[in-house]
Amino acid sequence: MRLFQSIDFILFILLFALFVSVIAINRITLTHKVYLAFHFIMMLWPLGLFVTKITDDPIIQQVFINVAYFGMGMLGPGWLIFVYFLTGRAERLKAGRLLVSILPAFACVTAALVNPNSLFMSPIDGSYLNREYGPLFWVLVLIQFAYFFLALMNMFHALKTVNSMHQRKQLALALIGMFVLTGFGLLDVIVNVLLAQWLPIVPGLLASGILLSDLCFVIAIYRFGMFDILSLAQRDIFGHMTTGIIVVDDSGKVLEVNKGASPFVSISKGETFEMEKFLAPLQVQGEVYEFLYRYTNHPHEKMQMEFSLQENAGRHVSIQISPVLDDRRLILGRIITFHDVTELRKLVMEMNRKNEALHERNLELITIQEELFRVNQKLEQMAITDALTGCFNRRYLMQQLEHEVLLNMRYQIPFSIFLFDIDFFKQINDKFGHLVGDEVIRSTADVVKTKLRRTDILARYGGEEFTVYLPHTNHEQAELLAEKIMLAVGENQVAAGNELVSITISMGVLTELSIDLRFDDPKEYLRDVFSRADTALYEAKNGGRNRVVLAI
Repeated sequence: MRLFQSIDFILFILLFALFVSVIAINRITLTHKVYLAFHFIMMLWPLGLFVTKITDDPIIQQVFINVAYFGMGMLGPGWLIFVYFLTGRAERLKAGRLLVSILPAFACVTAALVNPNSLFMSPIDGSYLNREYGPLFWVLVLIQFAYFFLALMNMFHALKTVNSMHQRKQLALALIGMFVLTGFGLLDVIVNVLLAQWLPIVPGLLASGILLSDLCFVIAIYRFGMFDILSLAQRDIFGHMTTGIIVVDDSGKVLEVNKGASPFVSISKGETFEMEKFLAPLQVQGEVYEFLYRYTNHPHEKMQMEFSLQENAGRHVSIQISPVLDDRRLILGRIITFHDVTELRKLVMEMNRKNEALHERNLELITIQEELFRVNQKLEQMAITDALTGCFNRRYLMQQLEHEVLLNMRYQIPFSIFLFDIDFFKQINDKFGHLVGDEVIRSTADVVKTKLRRTDILARYGGEEFTVYLPHTNHEQAELLAEKIMLAVGENQVAAGNELVSITISMGVLTELSIDLRFDDPKEYLRDVFSRADTALYEAKNGGRNRVVLAI
């Protein structure tokens, strides 16, 4: 008999040992606190039954039997609340839902403690070792099983939605614990209440179920680290982050704030964060009024703005607002983060300064490049043109002719060459001076240019002597153009002080039809061409000047 009386005490000691081990070994999180409160309630049942059995005083028996049934009556809501934390849906337990969850069990427990007209239970022969149960007891039992049913449904739903095998094992072990407790509770009601008249009392059934279910949870704690490992990590990260973080509810009340926020804002948990008042003394960049309007009227939006701290204008801070929404996209609160972007701002400014300097340098290089291009163009022009007349020089002419005569030979294209010089140029120089001589040369070249085609090449061959290359030109065309040039130059006069200097030219004309034309060395061929044209020029000069002679 004494062994039976001590069973509840032994179970109480074992539950208490588990209670202490959980506190001693595990870091205490919010879920741990909920579990320990639930664990404490579970210990009341074996403790109350044990004290009831070891005393003969009916008053003490009544007190501790009430303690036992208080613990038993609060097991159901304790299980349900703990399951919400266990399945990661603790945020759903707001004040209203929490009150609704506890109220039925609390009402039944209150009725059991008051025990009006012994409707809950009554002692047999003045002792609570043997009890007779009334209708309120069965109401309490039904409500407990309703709580367990709701908790089981929540656990099954969580098992379906969890993808991680690790989490599924955790929840499965907790679910086994719930089945064990429910089974032993049902067995205790059947054996020790319904069939008490026909079967001997089996002590410690419900307490054994409580112990075995609690062991399932302790194993889950030790083997799987079930209680908020992620929360512990998040709490450590949250507390040690240099980024300032403030979590507020939908009314602006601060729910959490980390140390990283202290350099930016002085605020504590429970206070109200007012964005407009916070931004008022700060040097804010951007449209602060638009930001405040969106913060007030569009709480579902993400927002960002940069500002400078008032006490240190050189310190730049970026503030970001992120909404916290529930499954129905209703606003629950906001996460406000503060990032010190001073160094980033300095780097951006330095990068912009370097980019501007680089841009200016590029502009300078472009200017220099354009100037070099113009100089190169001028140098190229100077390399191929005569400075006095602007005509091509002899070097350019010979380079072009080497290429041209090869094409003419290949495709049998006729071409002509004029070789002319100014008549009596030495006398003009001697009489009027070199300046007038230069003007005579320049003026003559200008007149000749007006009579040439765009494809013709006029070059100063040397001194007062010029050469004209005329592609696609036969005898008749060459002779007609030569006469036009002669007449045009003859009509030209150059002023030399009070006098006008008349100009005439003598010209040798050579035409190549390029039919059956063959040569190996274009330079040697051109020397022969110019030799024949030069011979015709001297014939024109020896024949009286101011005339055209066609080369044989």
